[in-house]
Amino acid sequence: MRFKSLSDSNTPPSEPDESPTLDKGSPISVTPDFTSLLSDQILILILSNLTKAQQISSCLVCKRWSRISGGLVKSLRLLDWDFLDSGRLAHRFPNLLDVDIVQACIISPRNSGICLSNKFVSIHVNSFISDTGFIWKPHFLGAGLIDRGVQILAQGCPNLRRLVLLGASKEGLASVANECLALQELELCSCTDMDLKGLSGFRNLQILKLIGSVDGLYDLVISDIGLTILAQGCPRLLKLELVGCEGSYDGIKAIGQCCQMMEELTLCDHRMEGGWLAALSYCTNLKTLKFQSCKFIDQSPGPDEHLGSCPTLEELHLQRCQLRDKQGLGALFLVCEAVRELVFEDCWGLHNNTFSAASICRRVTSLSLEGCSLLTMDGFDPVVLSWKELKRLKVVSCNNIKDSAMTPELATLFSVLKELKWRPDSKSILSSGLDGSGIWQKGGGSFKI
Repeated sequence: MRFKSLSDSNTPPSEPDESPTLDKGSPISVTPDFTSLLSDQILILILSNLTKAQQISSCLVCKRWSRISGGLVKSLRLLDWDFLDSGRLAHRFPNLLDVDIVQACIISPRNSGICLSNKFVSIHVNSFISDTGFIWKPHFLGAGLIDRGVQILAQGCPNLRRLVLLGASKEGLASVANECLALQELELCSCTDMDLKGLSGFRNLQILKLIGSVDGLYDLVISDIGLTILAQGCPRLLKLELVGCEGSYDGIKAIGQCCQMMEELTLCDHRMEGGWLAALSYCTNLKTLKFQSCKFIDQSPGPDEHLGSCPTLEELHLQRCQLRDKQGLGALFLVCEAVRELVFEDCWGLHNNTFSAASICRRVTSLSLEGCSLLTMDGFDPVVLSWKELKRLKVVSCNNIKDSAMTPELATLFSVLKELKWRPDSKSILSSGLDGSGIWQKGGGSFKI
């Protein structure tokens, strides 16, 4: 739910008396409020079955309905900072579990018709164009003001499970850690290495997303110092996502050594120094590794014998990444040689030579290829046939993988797969070619064209 305050008052609004009063001599008769006969528990059950839009409308009926419907709201994205700073947010929605305050921390013109959106935030901007061509530079609330608002939020909503913050210092994080003991998921934007010292107070934090730099919004550095502080302060992490973060071998090594329970690591648009891949071998419990929007994997991975491996790794995802560097991609496959599931989605530069390095992963049981237009059947066929345990295959929008170049060995493999989704270029040719072959019966699990 998104909520925006329409009042600029700094005190909780007074609630009108729900008992109607009429002037003496008024001809209008008052209809009895039969809902007053219902207990709060019954009314909560009724209102909880309404849609979010209906719940918002229901809070206008009377102050009792407003109180009960406000207690049903569990998730909120804050748009107006004054609504939080005045204490009205916790008063209006006392049972919040998920709060995102990022948009309220950005100072933007409210009367602008221009909206800037990315996957993190959507804000209104003005039409100013500077000499450098940059359209708009955002301004954030001061750290002291943000910390005060975060403290008010933590004290008013101590049962929070998920929280998204921007610009909070270590003092602000410490106040959340002291009040919200059940917090499990935290997302931090626009913070520095030293701000991460506030993470040490979170005892039950399991999921952390750290956004170090976002093009067009802010550019802060999260280095090995910050990664080490993070690792020492959050030893019980299960999932970690690093967005726009710098660092090197030392930072990833510290995370692997301290966060021994970590099962999932995501790197988005990373700026790691060369040689960092070798530190993944310290993540002894890692099961899922994801790369998103990365311009490179590792520019200088070093000798193969020093890379090590992740023996527990089950899934490797590469989404919207540039994979032109065969050395870096080959080093990644060497570290992830035990992987069972491979996913390539809209990756640039994945051609026959780079894809051939994946043949070192002998235990692959599932492959998904989507939007990889440089790969041809000459590079696809030998790698897929080398995976003797392959059970699931998905190929979508890979225009250079032609049905006409399919070998009999690959067609035979298709007949024993449990799941197959094949839409590389032209589904009609494959459909007609498989007609009457009996492949539908042999496949067993599912076959999609």
